[in-house]
Amino acid sequence: MEASDLKKEEMLGALEAILFACGEPIGVDKLAEALETGEEAVLEAAETLEKKFNTPQSGIHLLQLDNSLQLCTNPAYIAPVRAALDLRRNTPLSQAAMEVLAVIAYNQPVTKAFVEQVRGVDCSGVIGSLMLKGLIEERGRLELPGRPLLYGTTESFLRCLNIRSLSELPPLPQKEEAASEGADGGEDA
Repeated sequence: MEASDLKKEEMLGALEAILFACGEPIGVDKLAEALETGEEAVLEAAETLEKKFNTPQSGIHLLQLDNSLQLCTNPAYIAPVRAALDLRRNTPLSQAAMEVLAVIAYNQPVTKAFVEQVRGVDCSGVIGSLMLKGLIEERGRLELPGRPLLYGTTESFLRCLNIRSLSELPPLPQKEEAASEGADGGEDA
């Protein structure tokens, strides 16, 4: 085995150990610093680990979330993991929570007032619930009188949807409808 192959194997092992020990998403920049290498090398190693772990029979998967990595349970084995650890299933989100989450995800960072304007009802309780579940977080304050809080989604949100970044969200239905109406409108005229 060549020295460069040995170094790659050692880095793969070290990356795997860090991700396993961490348990939460960790930034690629932080991993590169800990492994004393560049971010490109970490991302290449992550691809190798994805090929190793992200198979139907593997118990764990490697997730890439924006610019961070995390080891997690293969979704196919969640039921036995919950049973073994005696974990209760999270209660599903209500329709109101899904609507608030969608407004925040597609327009972030947003204020509570913006969400309420879009939905037409008070959203205080729903926003509090989504924050407790770790799906949204405070992202600072708006430079207006009263300095209202700004909200945005979290890495947990990405993990729950099994997407790497917000760019993978499906397009808004309004855009699709407007495009089809424009096409239909041209035919009728």
